[in-house]
Amino acid sequence: MSTGTSTEVSTVELRYFAAARAALGRPGETLAVSPGVTVRDVVGQLAAGTPAAEPVLARCAMLLDGRRAEPGDVVPDGARLDLLPPFAGG
Repeated sequence: MSTGTSTEVSTVELRYFAAARAALGRPGETLAVSPGVTVRDVVGQLAAGTPAAEPVLARCAMLLDGRRAEPGDVVPDGARLDLLPPFAGG
């Protein structure tokens, strides 16, 4: 029997590297998100949950399923999003 309420949820696997890992205090996680969520939305949710990490997150490059992602890109269900802060060295 249907209740008439839609509770669609997507998941995204997040992986954090270097300073992002240190700022968030974990190597990654799986996050439940609304369908149609963007990379910007996911990063905003992380920053809201860990405000001290926001300066690091703001500088991160993002890879969505191994490809460079822009903030407005939609994150499909089951995707992997890697957050890579700038690296020093050569």
